[in-house]
Amino acid sequence: MSSSSVSDLRDTLLRALALLPGTREFHLHVLVTAPRKSATLFPFAKPRVRAYIQDILVLLSEQATPDAPRKLVTAIEANVYNIVATSSAIFYVTKVDSTGQAASPSPTNTLVRTLLGYYADPRTRPVQAKHLWVHCFARAQSQYLFPNSAEFEGKRPLSDIRLCAWWKRVFSDVEEDVRVGSQAKTKVYYILPGYSEFEAIQALKNATSASVMGTSSWIYGHPYSQTEITLPCPPDSSEGNQNLGHFIPSFEDDPKSRFMDEIAYTTEREIKSPQRKRKRTGSSSHGDQSHSTEQEGAEETKDKDGKDDPPLGELRKVSPDEFWERMSFRQECVAGAVTGFFTLGITTTVSPSSSSASADTNTRSAPSPLSPQPGEVPAGLNKRVLTTLTTGVEFSTVARAIRGTEIVEGAIRGLCEGIPTMAKSREMDRRTPERETPSSGLPSLLAPPSTPPPRRVNGKRMVADVSPNPFPEPETSLEMYHLHIYGMVCVRNAYVKPDAAGAGGAGGCRVVKEEGGGVPVVTVLTARKKKKRSD
Repeated sequence: MSSSSVSDLRDTLLRALALLPGTREFHLHVLVTAPRKSATLFPFAKPRVRAYIQDILVLLSEQATPDAPRKLVTAIEANVYNIVATSSAIFYVTKVDSTGQAASPSPTNTLVRTLLGYYADPRTRPVQAKHLWVHCFARAQSQYLFPNSAEFEGKRPLSDIRLCAWWKRVFSDVEEDVRVGSQAKTKVYYILPGYSEFEAIQALKNATSASVMGTSSWIYGHPYSQTEITLPCPPDSSEGNQNLGHFIPSFEDDPKSRFMDEIAYTTEREIKSPQRKRKRTGSSSHGDQSHSTEQEGAEETKDKDGKDDPPLGELRKVSPDEFWERMSFRQECVAGAVTGFFTLGITTTVSPSSSSASADTNTRSAPSPLSPQPGEVPAGLNKRVLTTLTTGVEFSTVARAIRGTEIVEGAIRGLCEGIPTMAKSREMDRRTPERETPSSGLPSLLAPPSTPPPRRVNGKRMVADVSPNPFPEPETSLEMYHLHIYGMVCVRNAYVKPDAAGAGGAGGCRVVKEEGGGVPVVTVLTARKKKKRSD
């Protein structure tokens, strides 16, 4: 769990892609943003949980021959949260998509499995955390990150139940690799809302001919009742208060987050607007003003700590078991399509002797969770690349995919080269313009710049979301682009046959060994002639 650069992740992905069968070239771009503070992971926890978030964007393009054009084939978007208070981290898979224009076998399976395994394995994990939780919400759609790719005739997106079976097989492979390779303690959970355990097992078994379970001991349910692996959010320390906001994390575009919002802002009584406070007149004494200022400051301190405030809405009445039971009736989970929630928990087992011996050195050598590592990029660069990918190009045909690949990959390289000048221009834009005095000497009609009054929710002042980052944004360059972000690998492996099990490590295929000068061995089967019966 030592600090590492983005090039380590890129090289790990390239080594896995190099084992795929066939003859082609892969071009990989890996964008990992510098850590920044986030208060949205557990927004209803009291006191607030300090977390640090990193965005991950992996783009893979394929080239049939050195002279052929490149085509984007796979994209992965994910988030990593680091919760220092519990030495925990959360890896959330946001979106995975393919264009359907890759050669067989598709590299998507290998890319996703290697990415999850890199963060799940304690030996390669770049986040300083003893406990890791991997979350994924499986919902079948025709396209996620590649616009109009569903119109390409070669793309065959998985159905709802087959997508859940695919994700379960990926989680099983990652869990088995971590459990066997690093001797870490693991637990895997899954839920198909609206399905009982028996119905879920039968549905997944009928969806694929391969073994979905593998050697993993799957638990049908949620992980928020177990105590063997530390949960990311610290427990509620207040007596007699059970806050659901300490259990359920909130992710972007996740039905759990929307349901949590409804529970938090639902009350038994009628929802009313807070009463307005009567403004003090100018004749009020100075003593009254100072008393009101002190009282307001005390309220702000109490709001900032959040310890005296009870949980919002019904959060203290709804247990994790009841939450998941009610999730089965949500429209997003029962709208006719099967959805699935998959969770993998991993904890490292460290002996007390070794931990006590290295406690002093760890406290001295552990870097700040906000310090950027080599190869990390600003969050604005990742956002601009993602916006270009999802709004500026399309992948409905081969020609448009080639053109879109050139635009997206060119944008990544161009932003890396021009980011220092762009940062300076943004700093210039942030400066408040000075007020100009009219030449006529008449007073201007424009009011001078002033700070707007603080927003209030339910009559209370909103607490600032996060404090400023003490570290400057990382600067990118063309050298950093080649050292950490971009990489390519030439694949020239043996002939490939479809795997009978349909779930091989190379995307449902197995490599045939070559003998005698690289020529694949072909076994010809002769059909037996049926003997005629003699009368």
